[in-house]
Amino acid sequence: MAQSQVSALIVGADRLGNIPDLLRDHNIAIRHHISGRDPSHQKKAPALPTGTDLVILLTDFLGHNVMKTFRAAAQRAGVRVLTCRRSVCSMQQALDQCGYCKACPLRADAGTAASVGVRLN
Repeated sequence: MAQSQVSALIVGADRLGNIPDLLRDHNIAIRHHISGRDPSHQKKAPALPTGTDLVILLTDFLGHNVMKTFRAAAQRAGVRVLTCRRSVCSMQQALDQCGYCKACPLRADAGTAASVGVRLN
């Protein structure tokens, strides 16, 4: 049985580089990418796009207020949050730890992933 594709919202960074390729390899589709530069992202809690399964916060390109508003929006929607730096290596490590990686031993019980840089809601 084929696994259904995960829809992700990425917040942070102007360019994603090779990250879309890595996510595609993990059966994660980027539904929407927000740079986080817009001042309105700091002031009001945005609504997540419909069908979002995962929010990825690129921490090295986000201010604390933007991160806080998107974490709150994800929590209200009951959507997982994954935090990492904007690099393929950091993204791969976060995916391995959170359970989205095929080879991850936490895949069966992703709720037990409690490590630095990974937050599951």
